[in-house]
Amino acid sequence: MAGFEKCREALKEEGAVVIAGSVDSLEKTEELAADKQFPFAYGMKKEDGDVLGSWYQQQREFIQPSEFVLGPDGKVLFSSYSDGPLGRMVAEETLTLLKYLNGLK
Repeated sequence: MAGFEKCREALKEEGAVVIAGSVDSLEKTEELAADKQFPFAYGMKKEDGDVLGSWYQQQREFIQPSEFVLGPDGKVLFSSYSDGPLGRMVAEETLTLLKYLNGLK
């Protein structure tokens, strides 16, 4: 999330809005969000993940990382799903993608 905060202004210039959600408690999420200037949801449950189309890991009983780039119409343009610590969207690459998409307009 630190990378998205670092690129926040550049992402904003491309029309992006960053929103984060966490399965963690309010206290843990406040620690994570302390130096970020975008909204965080906390305590996300299976039902929240179902709405988002996220993968719920039954054995560990939590939503696995799910990341989405939505178009102006709210449709998913790109997504990333992880079942561990690898395979997350990187802010700089996301910014490059948005610049490319905006250049197609």
